[in-house]
Amino acid sequence: MKYDFVSVGDVTTDSFIKLKDGIHIDSAHDGHEKAVCLNFGDKVEYEDVTIVHGVGNAGNAAVSAQRLGLNAALATDIGTDEGGNKCIVAWEADGLSREFVRRHKEFPTQHHFVLRYGPERTILIKHQKYPYAVPDFPEPPRWIYFSSVGEHGLAYHHELAAYVKESGIKLAFQPGSFQISLGTNKIKDVYEAAEIFFCNKQEAQRILENSEDDFKKLLDGVRSLGPNIAVVTDGPGGAYASDGKEYWRMPMYPDPAPPVDRTGAGDAFASTVVSFLALGESLEVALERGPINSMSVVQYVGAQKGLLSREQIEQFLKSAPADYKLTKIA
Repeated sequence: MKYDFVSVGDVTTDSFIKLKDGIHIDSAHDGHEKAVCLNFGDKVEYEDVTIVHGVGNAGNAAVSAQRLGLNAALATDIGTDEGGNKCIVAWEADGLSREFVRRHKEFPTQHHFVLRYGPERTILIKHQKYPYAVPDFPEPPRWIYFSSVGEHGLAYHHELAAYVKESGIKLAFQPGSFQISLGTNKIKDVYEAAEIFFCNKQEAQRILENSEDDFKKLLDGVRSLGPNIAVVTDGPGGAYASDGKEYWRMPMYPDPAPPVDRTGAGDAFASTVVSFLALGESLEVALERGPINSMSVVQYVGAQKGLLSREQIEQFLKSAPADYKLTKIA
């Protein structure tokens, strides 16, 4: 079977812990605006907890593509434990192929803890040292969507980049925090293999080692590393993109209600853009639809409940306000 879209990277079970009002919020350091402050040694009461299985950048992207009508698969590693079983059940419910999901007795399924305060969150993470390997694809997929993996996975990046180049696959690269911290030289081949690249403004500044605020310069800087298309998001400011010929800005789709949880908003946007490219649509068409899935996701706890079908996205687009439109940047 030839897949349209294979999402590659780590997955997790997320426990969303809603903190009670009254938690102390203070100014943070290292470029962050705010910090959640807990007194060491205290017992801190929380509001509730919601557990979601089979999520994480790669899992979210795969489910997004599947719901948008692509023949999608997930290439990842999980344990043979109960957490892994529940991930499988969650993916089965979406009809997502698990052909390239590897299970390990010696490593547990990853479990992250998301501290929610209002719509924002802080995530406690731990990457297991899975023995990463490029899947033995019977036939190369048309697109590979590559995202977050653990710190021990440097060699895996080179193997995947070589496979993509040899097979003529289009690569979407949405780096996780470890991949960004590596710097560009260590994974230069991944950047060069990428058809399209996604990050936010702060990540672009870290990657390019500057404090540039001009989005055209940020997009040019990212493209100079190798990707044919660069996309840089700016939270409420929307998203900016360039293919080297044109520059665009796409605003956020207006929230129908205050956001509940912003986890997975970036995954929803990026995977929707890639999915519409895989469906044969232009970059302009894809950029118009990405923010709609992001808007829907933040209305729910967890990164997958709000992911939409293609028909639902088109319906939201029909009812979009007049100022929701893609504009070219001169």
